[in-house]
Amino acid sequence: GCAFAALMHHCQLSLLLCFPTEASSGSLAAILSTIGVAAVGAVTGYFTYQKKKLCFKNRQEADPEAARKADAAEAQSDPQAGSDGSEADRRPNFVLMMVDDLGIGDIGCYGNDTIRTPNIDRLASEGVKLTQHIAAAPLCTPSRAAFMTGRYAVRSGLGNTGRVQVLLFLGGSGGLPPTETTFAKRLQQQGYTTGLVGKWHLGVNCEHRGDHCHHPNQHGFSYFYGLPFTLFNNCVPGNGNDVLADLEHTLRVLTMMLGVGLSTLVCVRACGLLEIRLWLLVALFLLAFLATAVWYMPFKMMTTWNCIIMRNQEVIEQPMTVETLPQRLLREAQDFVKRNVNQPFLLFFSLAHIHTPLFKNPAFAGKSRHGRYGDNLEEMDWLIGKMTETVDSLGLANNTLMYFTSDHGGHLEDADSITGQKGGWNSIYKGGKAMGGWEGGIRVPGIFRWPGRLAAGRVVEEPTSLMDLYPTLKHLAEDTHPDRQLDGFNLMPLLEGKAERSEHEFMFHYCGVYLNAVRWHPPGSDSIYKVHFFTPNFSPPGAGGCYDTKICLCHGEHVMHHSPPLVYDLHHDPSESRPLSPDTEPRYAEILEQTAKAVERHQSTFTNSQTSDDAPSHPVESQMTWEKILWRPWLQPCCGTFPFCGCKEETTQI
Repeated sequence: GCAFAALMHHCQLSLLLCFPTEASSGSLAAILSTIGVAAVGAVTGYFTYQKKKLCFKNRQEADPEAARKADAAEAQSDPQAGSDGSEADRRPNFVLMMVDDLGIGDIGCYGNDTIRTPNIDRLASEGVKLTQHIAAAPLCTPSRAAFMTGRYAVRSGLGNTGRVQVLLFLGGSGGLPPTETTFAKRLQQQGYTTGLVGKWHLGVNCEHRGDHCHHPNQHGFSYFYGLPFTLFNNCVPGNGNDVLADLEHTLRVLTMMLGVGLSTLVCVRACGLLEIRLWLLVALFLLAFLATAVWYMPFKMMTTWNCIIMRNQEVIEQPMTVETLPQRLLREAQDFVKRNVNQPFLLFFSLAHIHTPLFKNPAFAGKSRHGRYGDNLEEMDWLIGKMTETVDSLGLANNTLMYFTSDHGGHLEDADSITGQKGGWNSIYKGGKAMGGWEGGIRVPGIFRWPGRLAAGRVVEEPTSLMDLYPTLKHLAEDTHPDRQLDGFNLMPLLEGKAERSEHEFMFHYCGVYLNAVRWHPPGSDSIYKVHFFTPNFSPPGAGGCYDTKICLCHGEHVMHHSPPLVYDLHHDPSESRPLSPDTEPRYAEILEQTAKAVERHQSTFTNSQTSDDAPSHPVESQMTWEKILWRPWLQPCCGTFPFCGCKEETTQI
């Protein structure tokens, strides 16, 4: 098993020499040459692997119920818990709810009058609604990293330079570095019980199965239940492949060609047409077997590898049953709140909705006016309503800050002839998921509710960021300890009406590691200027997205650089349809000058020593390289004996 694991990993790296950015079949000679290199790399990898002992069984299996029992015991034994008026009792609770791939135009309180979202609308009417709430990236992994840390994802090494823009395999070694600090870790240090229910998508292991260096438990969450990866099409048979589909096709073709070639040589030898040495046939057979394994194991078994559920550090379902996932996540989130009703807690409820594949819950099927996507939206709103109901029914509302948002904008290109549109609507804003700095991919809902502390029905139109949650929670938890370089700001002055202006004079919009655009809100002005240094090339020409490739990329021929940059005033042109010029904007030269200076100051923070003592002052190692992204068997979470992974969660009737 160890030898097989090492062989496949080194063959993957060798084969990728032919596919650095785009997969192609190549000539037969190139294919055979590549397989030869793969074989040499595999033998070398075997001995390296044995030396490092990277493939061994996890000796510290987590107890599935450990967190539940620990939380209950802590609640009973905590001398500060209860209603004795202690300091701990007065500290606020936090329920953060994040939806996946939701378009800002999908919600009633943000202008949609054809989809019913009464529970989210109620949160807005009872709290504060942000109209210019900005994700730090237009894709899951970097956006969530920035949300968790209060810092742009490039500071954590989670910006990409090529086609791979998010983590692709649970068996990869990339993820949120152990040296990073999340808001959960900060609150945990302040005595909070912290829990994450739902999607993580920030990695699991680094060097061997079971080290859990990227796991939520290592990043401040005392309890985790949910998807260490994400919900994606491979999790439901018949929905296609979301991960490196072109590379999978090329490897499959290569394997078939090897098989046909080997069969032909065997026939030629059997017929006596040509003398072929037996050792050569054996060697070719081994190469064909190896090539098949390199293709089949990572791709054809991807449902088993990536579509799993964990409770803390134990895999409890592999592959997961998607049909009951929403109800199970809701139940776990509600149970976490109930277990911690007498002590300060943080719950991050990270929903699987509204990412594809879309759910088929009979209770919501056919009830909306927008097909299955609309049905899923209304089911998602119901889930939010149940969480709000839980908080209110336990008498926690006046001491609990509830927050609702999405990790980025809707996926415009996700549609087919059977289901119709499967991605979200981004209202009047241009672009969507994975489209760099265009507003549709980064402007998301932002709603805060805290009865008795935040005025009901308040609307904030100033620029704010998902990264602002980190310093806001830190402030409310009375954490005054020194911190690293942060890119977010405490939102409470804005939310409470004590400040009229956002502290975000400048905001920086990344596409991978590349600075895509800059937003400037000049002091004393209502204008919000945005400067685009490059934009994605939409396809086909004239379209509003990258429909030919299904998702936009940030590099090479996939983008168009602008000199001078494109400049828009979002206050007067929120759709980014009328670029400014020196003739139409008197401050045009000033805008370019001020943003250039802001970029210079911003980039200097990546090299200056503005970090805490335990964090490096030099740029962090990239987590998005091919070596860290690709599947490695010895890193794969597994219930049972690898590679025979498989189990089902024991649940009561849902």
